[in-house]
Amino acid sequence: MVMIVVLSFLERAHSQVLAQGQSENRPWMDKALSPDRRADWVLQEMTLDEKIALLHGNGMPGWPRTVPGANPCLGNGGAGFVLGVPRLGIPIIQMSDAAYGVRSSGENGRYSTALPSSIASAASWDVQAACAYGALIGRELRAQGYNMTLGGGVNLTREPRNGRTFEYLGEDPILAGTMVGNRVKCEQAQHVIGDMKHYALNDQESGRNEVNVIIGKRAMRESDLLAFQIGIEIADPGAVMCSYNAVMGDYACENKYLLTDVLKKDWNFKGFVLSDWAGTHSTEKASAAGLDHEEPMDDFFGEKFKAAVEAGKIPMSELNDHVHRILRSEFASGMVDNPVQKSVVDVEGGFDISRHIAEQSIVLLKNDQGILPLDRTKLRSIAVIGTNANTSMISGGGSAQVDPPGHGATQWKEHVWFPTSPLKAIAPKAPEATVEFDSGADPASAAALAKRSDVAIVFVYQWESEDMDLPNLSLPENQDAIIEQVAAANPRTLVVLETGTAVTMPWLNQVRGVVEAWYAGSKGADAVANILFGEVNPSAKLPMTFPRSEADLPHPRLVTPPPDKATEGKLTFEVHYDERLKVGYKWYDAENKPVLFPFGFGLSYTTFSYSGLRVTTGSGTTVGFTVKNTGSRAGEEIAEVYAALPANAGEPPKRLVGWDKVQLNAGESKEVTVPVKTFYLSIYDEASDSWKLVPGSYTFMVGGSSQNLPLVETVNLK
Repeated sequence: MVMIVVLSFLERAHSQVLAQGQSENRPWMDKALSPDRRADWVLQEMTLDEKIALLHGNGMPGWPRTVPGANPCLGNGGAGFVLGVPRLGIPIIQMSDAAYGVRSSGENGRYSTALPSSIASAASWDVQAACAYGALIGRELRAQGYNMTLGGGVNLTREPRNGRTFEYLGEDPILAGTMVGNRVKCEQAQHVIGDMKHYALNDQESGRNEVNVIIGKRAMRESDLLAFQIGIEIADPGAVMCSYNAVMGDYACENKYLLTDVLKKDWNFKGFVLSDWAGTHSTEKASAAGLDHEEPMDDFFGEKFKAAVEAGKIPMSELNDHVHRILRSEFASGMVDNPVQKSVVDVEGGFDISRHIAEQSIVLLKNDQGILPLDRTKLRSIAVIGTNANTSMISGGGSAQVDPPGHGATQWKEHVWFPTSPLKAIAPKAPEATVEFDSGADPASAAALAKRSDVAIVFVYQWESEDMDLPNLSLPENQDAIIEQVAAANPRTLVVLETGTAVTMPWLNQVRGVVEAWYAGSKGADAVANILFGEVNPSAKLPMTFPRSEADLPHPRLVTPPPDKATEGKLTFEVHYDERLKVGYKWYDAENKPVLFPFGFGLSYTTFSYSGLRVTTGSGTTVGFTVKNTGSRAGEEIAEVYAALPANAGEPPKRLVGWDKVQLNAGESKEVTVPVKTFYLSIYDEASDSWKLVPGSYTFMVGGSSQNLPLVETVNLK
């Protein structure tokens, strides 16, 4: 109680100082000025100590120590905070991890909506859903007293065993970049600083502080960096977070090529670069390379930075550039002009948005003999089987973890199940049926229940978290065997996957249906039930390939650090991305490897046909075609456009270059036009450090997945 009173007093006192500062004649408070001009005005008035204070965080709950002299009561219980300049009207930056909802709500006794995981959002292929996703997080950040998000993960799925795959947006740079850009753009529209991370090539968690990624410029520019480039172009984010790993010998947070040459010069990024937590390794080198801000402490960007400036080792112009970028982001986001005021989160509104996005994100992978949607008029008994399927659904862990209601603050790497009950969501859909539950702890018991039921629905999970990778892509806890025994007892078995990445399915041929629900958020069970019973027609498609086994991956064995505690935090091993440009479906295409489910795949309760392909070239390239709903109910089709480049371009067989999500009534046809950016048809030329369109023959392909492309047309581009 004393802490709450002290915090409330400090917040009021800080607000009063800000109000007083704004009431005086301060030209930087003129909203008509550009963010750059306003930042310039403030910078002229700042002391050296005030500038240094903007370059680092001040600790966070649970961190071993705090910055000397910093008052932790000024923090909001989130991932970190940056002191403002009260006399100049510059507020504190309050940061929260917010990958799929606002984290640390439990720290300050408040509520957050859990959205479906980011990989689920990508499965919607829907920029409007991405915007709704970001806007909800932005509103809830402000309601809880935060004005900066640390979400916006966009590392490509080069390694599906990566423990943070659920936080990212799949394996294709154009899809991932487009989705993250629209998310962050709409987040920032709520007057919070947006962030994209982890820049760059943080594609595995094992040894993330010790790994040196070896990859060529062209390969990185056309894959992982391309996703960032597209996202930054769309959103103009206030911040980019550099990653833990090294790239070509230099840590990402002191890598001049990444931070200055590419991000700030080539892409003209105007925001600031902050380190991942304890990802800063130096003062002068990091500063010169383009790092602007250290989190969560001041080990390198505090007194050491000030001393380096005073000694002339860091030019004042370099310091001023760091500070200007931070101030600019504060003004550009609107957080200065629209101070945060804590308020009550719209719980029911959040539930509706979370459920709707989940419904757009759930992928129907298998539907043999039309077992789905379930016909409630013909069901007399339903078996619901699986760990916690009577009470809850799993969520992703680590810094992304959203605290569930009534739980309090979650522990690091705690398995957290959100109170959204599949059993309770399914039962009302078939009121005339007997719905029974079995945890699956005893496979024989689960099989017995399945045998006496009309249909068996098995909920299985695979938990992921930051700071660890999966040992394999199999379901844990003997769940494969449970599915096999249930399916042997009842051929009408459905499997609902609660995962953050791909899984192998040795039982696939034994079950009638498979539904990928991902980590489905606060209302995931309701969304799953609506899909199973046909109240919602599934439209989502995979943003990543599901391989048959780990043996088919570019790196069948995950490269991990040597087991030596003495070398933690030092570069001790390398990961060579010898697959280069061949990320995800491009790898399987190039290597002629069959897959379990391809990128872009997803079924519907209706069917679609494609016809009339026409490719128009000239000042730009446009791909037109007709999509028809050939089934008996309304549905949405994600129509995908791919291109094969000329042979001398040296590219994988094809790349995604555009798509459109088309809503069609039964029997309806629509003309679809997809503009294709020349940039998306170009390759990165290392010799000239530029993007080039290779003249020659381009083949455009259109269809419903990366391996179902019935329309093909070849044109010459100059």
